[in-house]
Amino acid sequence: MSGARAVTTNQPDIYDKLEEVVRKYASTEYLRPIADHTRMAFAEAEKFVEGFYKGSGSEVILDSGCGTGESTLNIALANPGIPVIGIDKSVARLTKAGSAPQNAFLVRAELLDFWRLVLEKVKAGQWRIPYHALYYPNPWPKQSEATRRFHLHPIFPTLLQLGDVIELRTNWEIYAREFAEAARIATPDCSISCEAFEPEHPITAFERKYKEARQQLWRVTINHV
Repeated sequence: MSGARAVTTNQPDIYDKLEEVVRKYASTEYLRPIADHTRMAFAEAEKFVEGFYKGSGSEVILDSGCGTGESTLNIALANPGIPVIGIDKSVARLTKAGSAPQNAFLVRAELLDFWRLVLEKVKAGQWRIPYHALYYPNPWPKQSEATRRFHLHPIFPTLLQLGDVIELRTNWEIYAREFAEAARIATPDCSISCEAFEPEHPITAFERKYKEARQQLWRVTINHV
């Protein structure tokens, strides 16, 4: 595990068209049809939340791109009174999850579609997302891939509405700085921090791997509260 490779890229700094792209998508709505399998997965997640609260509770924590679900289980253990939903599109990764606490639910779904369904619940006042984890997403490090990153994609305005606190973690400084700058452009009234950090107890497989390889990790926090 200690042989984790650092990000290699042909991009020397923050994407030069970042502000232009963020402002463009801030005034548009992402309208791609939602996949049926994600609607079915979301219905299962709804059922889990309703069953957890037995009809009297609305807080839900999201762990987006949870991989094997290790982070979901750790977040759930730290927040036993709130249901935690871990979302990943890979069934192979999710099947590696260990024994889950009763407030953790792992679901296979298309993340961008799942987020839009969550936003419908938030706007309807049925769910509140106190914390949204976005740990070590694919950074798409080539400059030609930049617009595949969450903060340079039409989904970004949706993402920014899903969490009183949104926390991104990455091992690529440029990605962290881009994400923070994109959030400042799109949500200027929020409190946003971008900092290097050292996890005392890694809570994902990636985090453990990067720590063992002595790679510098970065954290961006967007606080709407």
